[in-house]
Amino acid sequence: MNEPLYRPIRIGTLELPGNIFLAPVAGYTDRAYRSVCAELGADFTYTELASSEALVREGAKTFTLCRRADNEKAYAIQLFGSEPDVMYKAAKLLEPFHPEAVDINCGCPVPKVVKTGAGSALMRNPALLGRIVEAVVRACREALNGAPVTVKMRSGWDSNSINYAECAAIAAQAGAAMVCLHPRTRAQGYSGKSNWLHIGDLVSGLKVPVAGSGDLFSPQDAQRMLEQTGCAAVMFARGAQGNPFIFGQTKNLLQKKAFAEPSVNERFAAAFKHLDLLAADIGETAACREMRRAFCAYTKGSGTAGGAKLRDRLVHAQTIADYREITGFTDNSK
Repeated sequence: MNEPLYRPIRIGTLELPGNIFLAPVAGYTDRAYRSVCAELGADFTYTELASSEALVREGAKTFTLCRRADNEKAYAIQLFGSEPDVMYKAAKLLEPFHPEAVDINCGCPVPKVVKTGAGSALMRNPALLGRIVEAVVRACREALNGAPVTVKMRSGWDSNSINYAECAAIAAQAGAAMVCLHPRTRAQGYSGKSNWLHIGDLVSGLKVPVAGSGDLFSPQDAQRMLEQTGCAAVMFARGAQGNPFIFGQTKNLLQKKAFAEPSVNERFAAAFKHLDLLAADIGETAACREMRRAFCAYTKGSGTAGGAKLRDRLVHAQTIADYREITGFTDNSK
C-alpha cells in the first residue's frame, strides 16, 4: 500500500508529525516570519543562514538569528562556513538555543558566501564537505544531545559539474541524517527551471531521507513533487513569501480536504502579525523598513484593490501606523 503523501518523517533521532517544511531563506526566515509560518501549518522551520565565523567571534547580531520563535515546536539552525574546526565550534555554541537539528548550507549561490569557500562552493570540494559534516555531527553529539545534522545543497556548481549524488553520499556517510536538494546549479542561481529528476534520483540512491525544494509555488506543486520524486518532505522557500497560508493549504490538499484562498483581510492580519513580532524583536523603525518587501509580497495575487498603487505606497512606510493607514486594515479581533 502506498504511503500517504502527508505523513510523519524521522530525521535521525528527530520525529516530526508532518513533512511540510519552511526552507531557510537569507534575509527572510527570521523568527517573526517563522512564527507566522508555524502558526499556519509549517511542520518544521529553518533559520536563515548564520555565519560560523561570526558565531565563534561572538557576533551578537548572528546570535539573534538563532533564537527560536515562541510557538516553534521544532526548528533547525542553518550554519555556513568552510572550515571544519570553526563549524564544530559554532555548532557547539548553539547549545543554549536547543535546536532540534543543525543544517549545513551547501547551496547558497551568493558571491559573498561563495568567495569564502562556503555555500555552494563546498560542492566543488566534496571531501571538505564530508569533513565539515563530521565536525558538526561531533559537535551535536557533544553539546546538543545528538541533534541530527541535515545538509541543503544544489545539483552542482554548473552544468558541467552535476555532482549532487556524490556530495549527498559523502554527507550521509559522514553522518548527515537528511539531505535537501534544490536541483538548480550554482550558476543558475534562481533562474530557469529546477530539475526534479535529480531529486528522484537522489531518493533512489540515498539511505537517509531526501527533502525536495525548488519551484514550489502552490500546494499542487508540492503534491506533484512528492508524487513524482518520492521525496520524504518538501521545503517551501520563495513560494511561501507573502503566502504562509501555503503550508496549511498543502496539508489539506494532500489529505484530500477542502481549502480556500485566504481573504484580503486574512492576508493583512498575517502581515501585521509578522510586522508586530518583528518590531518586538528589532524595534519598530528597523522592522518597518525590513517589512516593506514582505508587505508587498502579502498583497500580490491577493485580489487587493489597486494592488500596484498600494505597493508603491507600502515601500515608503516608516511606522506601523503608516502601514495601517496605507492598507486601511483594522484588526477587529483585538
